[in-house]
This record gives sequence, structure tokens and C-alpha cells, in this order.
Amino acid sequence: MSEVKLVAETRSEFGKGAARRIRREDKVPGVLYGHGTDPVHVTLPGHELLLALRTPNVLISLDVDGATELAIPKAVQRDAVRGHLEHVDLLLVKRGEKVNVEVMVLTEGDLAPGNFLLEHVLNTLPVLAEATHIPESFTVSVAGLEAGASILAKDVTLPAGVTLDVEDDAVVIQVLSAQAEEAPAEGSGDEASSEA
Repeated sequence: MSEVKLVAETRSEFGKGAARRIRREDKVPGVLYGHGTDPVHVTLPGHELLLALRTPNVLISLDVDGATELAIPKAVQRDAVRGHLEHVDLLLVKRGEKVNVEVMVLTEGDLAPGNFLLEHVLNTLPVLAEATHIPESFTVSVAGLEAGASILAKDVTLPAGVTLDVEDDAVVIQVLSAQAEEAPAEGSGDEASSEA
């Protein structure tokens, strides 16, 4: 996993007015917290942060007033209409430290021939991973699976140093039989009666 370097400025103004002023300058207000320290309110460069957040569980190296801190995003608020970043919460991490994260589960391969549906019960898999080695995603094969088959959390291959943060028998993906639509019965349409 690569690190993204960003320069953050500490901020002392709070509230909606201050947040609007920050966003007008193409910056994003945020909070940096963790390790028992007091939260630090920061302003981050908007475009660079947006690009960094395209990578799930990205590791961000922050230059905050000359001090370098490592952090991962914990909560990101976006404008519901425009999609612009509104606010971000960043969790301080240290090299070698394990963190709880959710990693996307992807599938590969084709199901067995037939009318089957693939249901993602868990789109992300909760795991415990070293902060500097968080996997971007897990890929599982669904090749040849039929209705009734399922992939459990313990069936997902994890890289070294990554452990499940969910029950081993939690269903991640299952295969269902597609239900065929019933054809409407003949003569049940909206036919007008000609009887008087």
C-alpha cells in the first residue's frame, strides 16, 4: 500500500460559516484524532484529498505544522447532491500498529450454467490489519457455484498479518436460484363485460 502525502493546516475557526469559507477555498475541514490525544482540527487540500480517497483505506502521511503524522480515513461526509467533500475524520495510526478496517470483497469467475443469482451478504469484510499494509480488496472465485452454495468469511484468503474481525462462519456471498416470474392467467385482464 502506498502512502499519500498531504499538507494540513491546523484551524481554530469552527461552525458552519467557517466550514463554508474553507470549502470556498477548495479545502476540506477535518478532525485528526486517536492514540489518546486531543482532537486536532485541520484544513486539508480538497482536490488532493478527493484523489487520495479514491483508494479504499488509504494511508495518508500528513504534514501538520511541520510534524508528520500517519492517518487513515474513518468517516467521510459528502454533499448529497454534488458529491463534494464536506468533512473528513482521520484516525492517527503508527507503523506496525493493527487497525480495524473494512475491505471490499470482489468476485471473479462465472456461476454454473442455469438461472442463478449472486448475493453479496457482506460487501466489505471486517479485518484487523497492520496500518501500513491494509489490503485494497479481497477477490474470491465464484466459478461453477450453484444455488445453495455460499462463501464464508473463513473461506476468503487473507494476506499474511491480516486476521478476520468477524465470525468465521459469517456468510460473505451466497448463490440463489432465480425465481421465474409467473405468467398472468388468461382472461384475467381488464376486459369490459358486454352484459347489460
